[in-house]
Amino acid sequence: MKRIVVLLLVFLTQSTIAAWPHKNISQAVFASAIADRQPVEIITEADDSLGKIYFFTNIRHLTGDSITHRWIYKDKIKAEVSFDIKGDRWRVWSSKNIWHTWTGQWRVEVLDQHRKILLVKTINFGRKDEKYKNK
Repeated sequence: MKRIVVLLLVFLTQSTIAAWPHKNISQAVFASAIADRQPVEIITEADDSLGKIYFFTNIRHLTGDSITHRWIYKDKIKAEVSFDIKGDRWRVWSSKNIWHTWTGQWRVEVLDQHRKILLVKTINFGRKDEKYKNK
């Protein structure tokens, strides 16, 4: 019986970690806001009515290290925000005010302290008036 319980725990742990976007990042999402250290409204695309976009990451098991959010638009770095990780679970977020003319795909790279890319997430940013033209 003990063996079955142990195997079940190993399976559940591996299943949970496998669902993470990276072994040290349990959540990485774009959001319209952050409240109480959590993303308020997770978004997969945005338009110029939003103005500011947040990128939230839930970091695990990197105490003492640092990570960086690198915001990229049209292959140009628009911002880099670094964070020191001070706990086994550390939630961090950065934000970017996006001009209404900066439409298209945005990319956020999560870098470790050695500048190695751990994770990349993208979001499409469009104009609100274009969104409704074809309806």
